[in-house]
Amino acid sequence: MRKELTPLYPTQPQERNSWVVDQRSLRNAVDPYRPYAFLVEDECATDMEVVPVATVFLTNRECPWRCVMCDLWKNTLTQSVPAGAIPQQIEYALAALPVARQVKLYNSGSFFDERAIPTEDHESIARTVRRFERTIVECHPTLVGESCVSFRDLIGSPLEVAMGLETVHPEVLNRMNKRMTLDQFARSSEYLRKNNIDLRVFILVQPPFMHPEESLYWAQRSLDFAYDCGATAATLIPTRGGNGAMETLAQVGEFTPPALSTVEAAAAYGLGLGRGRVFVDLWEMHNRPNACQYCLADRADRLHRMNLSQQLLPSIECPHCEALS
Repeated sequence: MRKELTPLYPTQPQERNSWVVDQRSLRNAVDPYRPYAFLVEDECATDMEVVPVATVFLTNRECPWRCVMCDLWKNTLTQSVPAGAIPQQIEYALAALPVARQVKLYNSGSFFDERAIPTEDHESIARTVRRFERTIVECHPTLVGESCVSFRDLIGSPLEVAMGLETVHPEVLNRMNKRMTLDQFARSSEYLRKNNIDLRVFILVQPPFMHPEESLYWAQRSLDFAYDCGATAATLIPTRGGNGAMETLAQVGEFTPPALSTVEAAAAYGLGLGRGRVFVDLWEMHNRPNACQYCLADRADRLHRMNLSQQLLPSIECPHCEALS
């Protein structure tokens, strides 16, 4: 029987913040003048051409929100970085990477949070990235505003803002401590659209507090909502553990990683809509706790090829995993 979480998980946002932090392990040691990771990978662009994209994972102050499912705090600092540190990080990464056509500046939070990315650094950052065909940053919906437009003007090339929708299930969204409403998300999306800034949306497949048998339905409704908001791309993220809070929730039956078949079905639904690109986040796919080891590599490769082609490919047949898939 599914246990009730009420005695364990607080109902008030401030208490939830403290609870989430109390479940954590130690942060990783990071350098304010170096990105904590960087890479180049292929991605299907808005015109359906596969292009190399440089992704720089910037080191900066932790996001002010304490979402229960987030593990990005592990590579953040407790204080703001000095002015000039972020441009140095970007230049360091790009000098070490192969040539790319687009760039993602991901910072474990919001690019337009001035405590994370000093506003005074925007011009220097823009000079570095304006040679790319497109710049993609991430931001919490409540921080979308004039700074997005100003940065767009500075780079002089298409800007895309990625926002975490997570789920349109109103109760689950509230309990995840995202501290955002669907109306807020829609308003921020409209602001971006009116200012010719593209929208990318992150959607969790089977977030905490959601019954597994409902997860595909809500992933589908979240995709619908994302495209209704004008998204040109939606990334499906299989919800994972590893941040402390999720392990605690799992112990009381409030979190289970999604079955790979659920992720595949959500991707198939999104591609079938034909309303925008659909990506599946394959991060740590090889470590999925409930996946069949006989076919996992083939199924992950299929999803990777679907990410690039934006075409639904034939399912992988496996005689071993009917009960697991």
